[in-house]
Amino acid sequence: MNAKTPELVEYLKQHPELGPNISHVRHIAGQPGKYVDYPAEVDERLKRAYQQRGIERLYSHQGAVWERLQSRQNVVVVTPTASGKTLCYNLPVLQMILDNPGAKALYLFPTKALSQDQVAELHEVVGETGENVRVFTFDGDTPQDARQKIRKQGNIVVTNPDMLHQGILPHHTKWIQLFQNLKYVVIDEIHAYRGVFGSHVNNVIRRLRRVCAFHGSDPRFICCSATIGNPREHGEALTELPMSLVDDNGAPTTDRNFVFYNPPVVNKELGIRASYIKQAQKLAAALLEAKASTIVFALSRLNVEVLTKYLRDQFTTDREQLGQPPIVSGYRGGYLPGRRREIERGLRQGTIQGVVTTNALELGIDIGSLEAAVLAGYPGTIASTWQQAGRAGRRGKSSVVILVGRSAPVDQFLINHNEYFFGTNPEKARINPHNLTIMVDHVKCAAFELPFRDGESFGQVSVKDTCEVLTYLQEGGVVHHDGQSWHWSSDVYPAVGVSLRRIEKGNFVVVEKGRENKIIAEVDYGNAALTIFPDAIYMVAGEQYIVDELDWDGRKAIVRATDSDYYTDAIDYTNVKILDEFETRRAGRLDVSLGEVQVVTRVVGYKKIKFYSMENVGYGDINLPDLEMHTTAYWFTIPQRILDDLSYQTADCIDGILGLANALHAVAAIHLMCTVIDIHRSVGDKSAEWYLRNVYGQRGAYSAAGGKLGDQQVRLEAGDDFQPTVFIYDNYQGGIGFSQQLFDIHEQLLSQTRDLISACPCESGCPSCVGPSLEVGKSSKQVALDILCILLR
Repeated sequence: MNAKTPELVEYLKQHPELGPNISHVRHIAGQPGKYVDYPAEVDERLKRAYQQRGIERLYSHQGAVWERLQSRQNVVVVTPTASGKTLCYNLPVLQMILDNPGAKALYLFPTKALSQDQVAELHEVVGETGENVRVFTFDGDTPQDARQKIRKQGNIVVTNPDMLHQGILPHHTKWIQLFQNLKYVVIDEIHAYRGVFGSHVNNVIRRLRRVCAFHGSDPRFICCSATIGNPREHGEALTELPMSLVDDNGAPTTDRNFVFYNPPVVNKELGIRASYIKQAQKLAAALLEAKASTIVFALSRLNVEVLTKYLRDQFTTDREQLGQPPIVSGYRGGYLPGRRREIERGLRQGTIQGVVTTNALELGIDIGSLEAAVLAGYPGTIASTWQQAGRAGRRGKSSVVILVGRSAPVDQFLINHNEYFFGTNPEKARINPHNLTIMVDHVKCAAFELPFRDGESFGQVSVKDTCEVLTYLQEGGVVHHDGQSWHWSSDVYPAVGVSLRRIEKGNFVVVEKGRENKIIAEVDYGNAALTIFPDAIYMVAGEQYIVDELDWDGRKAIVRATDSDYYTDAIDYTNVKILDEFETRRAGRLDVSLGEVQVVTRVVGYKKIKFYSMENVGYGDINLPDLEMHTTAYWFTIPQRILDDLSYQTADCIDGILGLANALHAVAAIHLMCTVIDIHRSVGDKSAEWYLRNVYGQRGAYSAAGGKLGDQQVRLEAGDDFQPTVFIYDNYQGGIGFSQQLFDIHEQLLSQTRDLISACPCESGCPSCVGPSLEVGKSSKQVALDILCILLR
């Protein structure tokens, strides 16, 4: 079969196994484009180069950006995927260089892969003009012998925030020609700069503007974004400059069929649905069998590898057995750069028909024209969902997008309330550049680059606060005050110790034994204890490896190839201790607080999950160092008198509170431009003497010192009263502002949590509300509802 959209949708609807699980199909009709002529100021050579590429006229939003820039405004443009945002900045930048060959521009992309992709397009356009416009990529892969040439000759330097932070700004005296003649700074994909990463990038931009002012330049900023709820506000927050918004898309759109797919219920009593991973595999297989090129988005690296293995097993062909490339490939962070470029090339050329990826391919890397996208689980935000959906149907082709719901509450809410998804504006991007930990790090970097003058502020940080930070750094011996300036006085190069991605303690390398100690992957510090613990099954490109040894201090895992019929999934728990209360307010019958907490996460063991059947075939213990973090949290304590009014046993109350926290966590994530992994939950005692958890299927209260507490022991260990506290905390060192938002809408969160649980059709709890009853207890759902009803009176 060679089905194409819309026949492809009908094919899926008629499919005997898949069709009954399609809960909704939304046809989104394409729209004609709105065009304007090239401005008269555009050089004929540049106009001809674009016309030779098939761009006879500009889209209206491209023309609008040109006009705003001509009036010397900073611009943020927000239009859908594949709407020609690249031309919005390439056209004015190239025109500026043709007019003034000494002019410079700096392009910032969030990833190296995206930088390289954009440079390739720029080279093509420049080549067609016949002019010597020098475009260079400057990143960690740039050879040392090429760097001096780039610094002196580059008209357009394409890099990423990490390289600007560590490789350019600290050495700005070597980049004098760039900074003296810098006219434009382009920041693409600004929706990716949110949370901790965006907070760092804001501080890097503060340093960039400070260095530019020192060298006598004042560049204009062009920011581009996928659809988010606050593009102008976010652009202004990143750059601390006024922005002019262009958001009226003039590009034509193609027909798109958006399919909501809910896996079938396999246990009605428990509300358990079929594995969304296996359902995504079946959908992708059906699309590939129909000769539709397909991209599958998975929520984790582990899921990428599991899905890749399943599809590779199913589509093993004669050509693969002859050593030719497979038609299905995985793609994620941790793959070596050469392997990623090979996969991207295979997708563009059509030799790879299917790719399974994390959000690594969510951004605008050119992977050709795909006909279908399968989203294995809700990506966490409406903005990301549309971004991933836009990866199919590029270059004027219609597409089909399938969102496969998990049993998670957020997914089920959206699958069953499609009008909320299609009728709600995308979330707002948030950053907190004044996070003290982040800001102090960048003041150190800025002091290394240039002395601070007395009375100087650091961006929008007040003069007083800047002075206080410098005084603190002087006490630490890294700066000193001399005359009217603060000078860097340490031998340490500060930018090296500051990661914009918050991988503070270094990546782990995965080394395969028996192949000349070949490095096959990298794992970030935060995921190491969860993925490369001893005896873990670690997967790369569908291949399985068993971890023989983990050298924690040396940041190295030694693995060997294996052919296991199971994979491993780590079990962890978290304990939270309150360090400081910033705010407390009364909300109904309880106090709600916001403050600083210490979070201790311990990985205690792992499960062995059999491929295909998903059967749990064993457990193992893990003994690794605890992961500690200071962050901000929102919390509330449920008074003993409320629990006494319910007349439940303590064990039942534990079940209900755990279920309430599960549902509250999901509802909280809906209100933030984040996923459930950006905020975490914990239930315990405010003094961190005990906590509630579920390990190896055993629910209960546990002493922070170790060991389970009995029903009576809970009261003894916790004091006279059993008063559990529910914490929702920012999963980033120092906090990023999420907790403040949740603290402000506490009543709304509790109300929506009650609505989510009460609307669920299950009898006693399921993954779509409080959690499976076998995990949280058969009384969890009712106890959670009773507690919420009392709290909301």
